Amino acid sequence: MKKIEENWECNSRKSNLNLALWTGAWVISMAIASFGPKFIWNENESISIIAILINLGFGIALILANRKHLNGLDELQRKIQLEAMGISLGVAVIFGLSYSMLDTTNLISYDAEISHLVILISLTYLGGIIIGNLRYR
Repeated sequence: MKKIEENWECNSRKSNLNLALWTGAWVISMAIASFGPKFIWNENESISIIAILINLGFGIALILANRKHLNGLDELQRKIQLEAMGISLGVAVIFGLSYSMLDTTNLISYDAEISHLVILISLTYLGGIIIGNLRYR
């Protein structure tokens, strides 16, 4: 039994590291694709397209790493993660569309930015993970 637990912990650690590496690669490539045209390659369209395609590739790898990570979790952790993701998806759709309508109907004086929605999703996901872990202790 102890051998199984040690093996699971080793696999869990590897899965966490793999997910962290792909997340880091995606974030770095996102920053390069976002700021590179202005600060590195002077709006060169070809380089911008390549940077965006690389970012897309890292994003796909991140999704696959996240899926693999979820499949390696125990049932309780998987439940907590999936509940947090479900709530985050609901918040993204409902609040994102409402936020967009506020912008398109000119009820807010500024443009609705996707970054605001990403922050909301991230905070919702984080809150869902924290609440889920507290609830199932």
